[in-house]
Amino acid sequence: MVSGKNLIDKFAFISVYNKSKLNFLCKNLKYHKYKFISTGSTFKEIRSLGYKCIEISKITDFKEILDGRVKTLNPKVYGSILFKRDNLNHLKQFNDLKFPQIDIVIVNFYPFNKFIKSNDHEKIIEMIDIGGPSLVRAAGKNYKFVTTISSISEYSGLISNLNKNHSKTDLDFRKKVASNAFRTCYNYDNLISNWLS
Repeated sequence: MVSGKNLIDKFAFISVYNKSKLNFLCKNLKYHKYKFISTGSTFKEIRSLGYKCIEISKITDFKEILDGRVKTLNPKVYGSILFKRDNLNHLKQFNDLKFPQIDIVIVNFYPFNKFIKSNDHEKIIEMIDIGGPSLVRAAGKNYKFVTTISSISEYSGLISNLNKNHSKTDLDFRKKVASNAFRTCYNYDNLISNWLS
């Protein structure tokens, strides 16, 4: 359970396969007073770097199942990302969840493209990311309020935008990275579709 005080804190959800520049990201987000929620190996890596982090299963009360195939597909997570911050009905329903408000979603996908040339069909199938694209799409849809980062190359831009806007992102930036996120999803799905064909 998250305390009432924590509900008004700023949270970034981070779940990344490629953990390059994770220390840079966490260091700068911590400077801007963001707290971290994460999953699995990303949670462990953030903790190993010396940062406090909440494991997603601790606040959803739902442990990972099916060897990690289901981790983040939870209504509390998506309610936190998708609720409209200027809609009183949404606010009431979200507050009833007693869940942290996620304002930044940082995800990069399983590297499907790196495995398709192998002969290990089962491994290729497991590299089809489900949770990552779902999170990115949800955050992208709600770009009016939520920032979605789907590439390591966007980390520096995120921090620059936070520096410029007193620890928040501006709407133009959120719209731009949302567009990038949907393009990333499109390219990813297209790659999978071509392989299956």
